[in-house]
Amino acid sequence: MGKILVIAEKPSVGRDIARVLQCTEKGDGFLSGGTYIVSWAIGHLVALWEPEDYDVRYKAWRMETLPILPGTMKLKVLPGTRKQFNVLKKLMNDKGVDSLICATDSGREGELIFRYICQLSGSRKPFQRLWISSMTDEAIRAGFAGLKPGREYDALYDSAKCRSEADWLVGMNASRAFTIQYKALLSVGRVQTPTLAILVARHKEIEAFVPRDYWEVQSDFGNYRGIWYDKAVSDTKIFDRDKATAIARK
Repeated sequence: MGKILVIAEKPSVGRDIARVLQCTEKGDGFLSGGTYIVSWAIGHLVALWEPEDYDVRYKAWRMETLPILPGTMKLKVLPGTRKQFNVLKKLMNDKGVDSLICATDSGREGELIFRYICQLSGSRKPFQRLWISSMTDEAIRAGFAGLKPGREYDALYDSAKCRSEADWLVGMNASRAFTIQYKALLSVGRVQTPTLAILVARHKEIEAFVPRDYWEVQSDFGNYRGIWYDKAVSDTKIFDRDKATAIARK
């Protein structure tokens, strides 16, 4: 019977899992022992192609080349972590490894990291999913006792892939368009742009704020203090002194 390769997202997590699985034999970028080999990514080892990877004419930012819409979005190994990717690729395609366990972070991004590595490594081996929210020894053991088929998380991967490609399409095209139009480096993104709009709107509210006097009606009930609350406007502030006085008398 062959080995099972466990792929964690970070080296520290990989070492915690290896300790629980009693994988004490050190290799180049992995730990092994008994049934398991434990290795890891270092965050993202794989990324989507840059525009100029598709066509050298996209290297220069020009309005006439927009929008950039690749028919199929391709992946590449990030140069800074190529060594660890090659470690994983070799292990994933090793004849002595029968199956894999995805032990990346429990969430959409962790799923994307593992699937992208699988895709670019060419691995077609069956895999299971470790889903844990704690790195205690007990949680790791419970997670390995409850492994699920990896394909049960296909929808999570599809969601992550959609997010990744949408970010690329919006970011690459909108950032170039705004930068060219306004002759200043402007970064536009699917998340950062609406978030910035919220901050700007709030800043404008603060700048336009006009102070007003208001009153609140409080009552002493002995063991606690109460404050009058207007459900219609979800507020304790009363901007009419006569109204506040009437409420207090009542």
